[in-house]
Amino acid sequence: MTQPTETPPIDHTLCLGPLPDVAAATFKVPDGACDTHAHVIGDGVRYPYVENRSYTPPPAPEEKYLAMLAACGMSRGVLVQVSVHGTDNRYMLDVLGRHPDTLRGVAVVNPDVTDRELGAMHAAGVRGVRFNVLFGGGVGLDALDHLAPRIARLGWHAQFLMDVRQLPALMPRLARLPVPCVFDHMGHMPVAEGQQHPGFQALLHGVKEYGWWAKLSGAYRISDQFDHFDDVTPWAQALIEAAPDRMVWGSDWPHVAISRMPDTGVLRNLLPKWAPTEAMRRRILVDNPQALYDFPK
Repeated sequence: MTQPTETPPIDHTLCLGPLPDVAAATFKVPDGACDTHAHVIGDGVRYPYVENRSYTPPPAPEEKYLAMLAACGMSRGVLVQVSVHGTDNRYMLDVLGRHPDTLRGVAVVNPDVTDRELGAMHAAGVRGVRFNVLFGGGVGLDALDHLAPRIARLGWHAQFLMDVRQLPALMPRLARLPVPCVFDHMGHMPVAEGQQHPGFQALLHGVKEYGWWAKLSGAYRISDQFDHFDDVTPWAQALIEAAPDRMVWGSDWPHVAISRMPDTGVLRNLLPKWAPTEAMRRRILVDNPQALYDFPK
């Protein structure tokens, strides 16, 4: 399968919006559960979209995000700066500021961001910086070596939106970083490539040996089996077995830049397949996010 090397051209067609309803939970969602990966998106006017974006989304405002969290049984959430807003983190920071005890954030910043700006983001609840090599509008790996030591002083992590088929070549560089590495969407490579693919094996090695983390999210982005996603189950189970204390779950709401819209509740209901015991689900939904994102105990 050919690995893309260039940012896709901008698509001004409006993305699908999330479904209005959320399927009921098929398991008891523990108190303090956290959705560690979702986005709020402004209207494109007060909070403009960047010109080099890869897609154009409908707004995903704070009130709809909070309603989704409640419908999923989540009492905590982590907002990840969406690529269409580039390094303009204002909307995400505004939302974080209104929910200091229950929300955290992952920002996108330019290499020349000031220490004062980073400190203000930390006070607002930001605990990581995202590096994006898949969609236009993000900040790529060129900024990594400059930013990593600066965010290390704040106790933050580096989050990667990347296809881990690229990971073997990057392993030596990432292994030297002074911050934890967190990988979106279980590595964002098609599960059809198989678990023996060098990219997935590199991710497994990293979570076992280097203290890396993975987000059990985005099943619909890597599966060939919409909408039950059973082909992702062995993938998720392998990651959980490799590093049960460094796995977190995320909805990836509002599910941007896709052609078929999943039910967010159905995605949450994959967890009992991936983590059959209540104790493991509590670790993934409560204990691990509390540690990674510095939530109050």
